[in-house]
Amino acid sequence: MRLLTLRTANGTRAVRQDGDTLTEIDGFTDVGELLRSADWEATAKAANGAKHPLKGADLDAVVPSPGKIICVGHNYRNHIKEMGREVPEFPTLFAKYQESLIGPNDDLALPQESSTVDWESELAVVIGKKGRRIAEADAADHIAGYAVLNDVSMRDYQFRTIQWLQGKTWEKSTPFGPALVTKDEFSGGLMTTAVDGEIQQSTPTNDVVFTPEFLVSYISTIITLNPGDVIATGTPGGVGHAQDPKRYLQEGQILVTTIEGLGELKNRVVKEA
Repeated sequence: MRLLTLRTANGTRAVRQDGDTLTEIDGFTDVGELLRSADWEATAKAANGAKHPLKGADLDAVVPSPGKIICVGHNYRNHIKEMGREVPEFPTLFAKYQESLIGPNDDLALPQESSTVDWESELAVVIGKKGRRIAEADAADHIAGYAVLNDVSMRDYQFRTIQWLQGKTWEKSTPFGPALVTKDEFSGGLMTTAVDGEIQQSTPTNDVVFTPEFLVSYISTIITLNPGDVIATGTPGGVGHAQDPKRYLQEGQILVTTIEGLGELKNRVVKEA
């Protein structure tokens, strides 16, 4: 299944995508709320609410208000190499907050305080079942599905200190969606980033140091994972900061992030008001 969060005149609604039609899942305002229902999958499959065309739909971040957004750095070898780092023994973890999230077609805010805004395409894992100290062999049972995310980074702020959070969670900077694709319908695909039509990143999602299952197990050792929580699993090589000369997002550019089988984010870069 493909599950989305649709903005309507009466507020947001969780919907199921069937081809070019979106069907409301009655009683749920967004996909995150749906996932907190114990029988979310059966409920979504049986939904027969109001219908909307996919074309022209105003989509919110697929999970607009996750309890946690935990991000992984240095998980693709080609990105580790371009940044001059060594392959890590353990995952590098940092956080984002829900205020950073935007919809798959929303404008991306270029803050007045940073001139080094960079792209980072990522596979997002969305949790569907609560767990603590989850065994890696059982981790797939706790994954609801996958989505596309771009961990847009303000590099000047990121590298002010050895802690990255201040460069990673700027408001309205992280497109997320367009849909949650349930795990039975996704086994990996090519992930790409394009800026004004020019491909910058292109790497298969499974070319990682730490798999989604390992990350679910590792992170759940530290903290309980709840339905709707998000794990952003890292970016591949091709970021602007590692290029010579360095390249960063500019006002008016179009950032497109795609994962085969999951969909596309298309965001115009605008100066923050």
